[in-house]
Amino acid sequence: MDIQSKIILIFGPTASGKSKFAIKLAKKINGEIINADSMQVYKELNILTDRPKIKDLNLVKHHLYGFLNVKKNFSTGQWLKLVQKKINELKKRNKIPILVGGTGLYFKSITSGLVKIPKIPSNFRNKIRKMQSSLGQDKFYKKLIKVDSIAKSKINPKDVQRSIRAYEVKKFTKLSLFEWFEKTNILFDKNHLIKILIDTQRRDLVKRIEKRVDKMFRDGAIEEVKKFLKFKVNKTKSSTKVIGINEICSYLLNKQNLVSTKDQIVIKTRQYAKRQSTWARGQMQDWQKVLPEHLNSYIKKFKNHHSKT
Repeated sequence: MDIQSKIILIFGPTASGKSKFAIKLAKKINGEIINADSMQVYKELNILTDRPKIKDLNLVKHHLYGFLNVKKNFSTGQWLKLVQKKINELKKRNKIPILVGGTGLYFKSITSGLVKIPKIPSNFRNKIRKMQSSLGQDKFYKKLIKVDSIAKSKINPKDVQRSIRAYEVKKFTKLSLFEWFEKTNILFDKNHLIKILIDTQRRDLVKRIEKRVDKMFRDGAIEEVKKFLKFKVNKTKSSTKVIGINEICSYLLNKQNLVSTKDQIVIKTRQYAKRQSTWARGQMQDWQKVLPEHLNSYIKKFKNHHSKT
């Protein structure tokens, strides 16, 4: 299959070097980069989200970065619609789309489609959560598999969140969560997808995160948060979850010093990177793993290898 028909997906934990890798690869194969990071969509949060720099944008064309106001929420479904349109545009111009980011759900919507489960009212969902809390997970799980036998082979008995989700979906829609999965429409041919997972060792990743946080402060992270606060964004909005905002707010209120602020941001970023790696282990087992030190040699071999597949 010709390389021109491919869509390249690059996932990696934060600070793994995926953006630089994507740029080098794009230059070699006539590609353009599409954002697959839920926090890099926000216009007013450039430094804290580590959006591509001007020099990067001059090297390769980037799409869907920094276009959304921080007061707006942005769903996976909205992202998928924009990405589908953008991929079609790139294909018409004979460019190879390279999706790069660290938001697992975005990539899952590409590889597996987006499950269109009807919205479940919050009062109904809260009722289920209270039930699980009062019964305890063991009893709640037994209750789940009575109403949804498919869940027994799909959900670990200790997985609280998925158990709750499966129960509320079955009770509200009368269909199993996994029946909804089967009804999902996949937009892209799996044979066209090249799936690359940057597999960074934890020790190396911690060093990268520490360097990144230091650089963010040199680049003006504190000023960025001061400007963000002027927007008075409602705390329910996704942009308020960007790592660094709450920590720098505490610093600005003199609740902690600069060293503690940086340390907290490093810890939060490490925790986020760990969640990304956990997601990858569970959801991306069939992705090709590439170590950071092998990325350059991977690029050299890339075009020849994938032109034959």
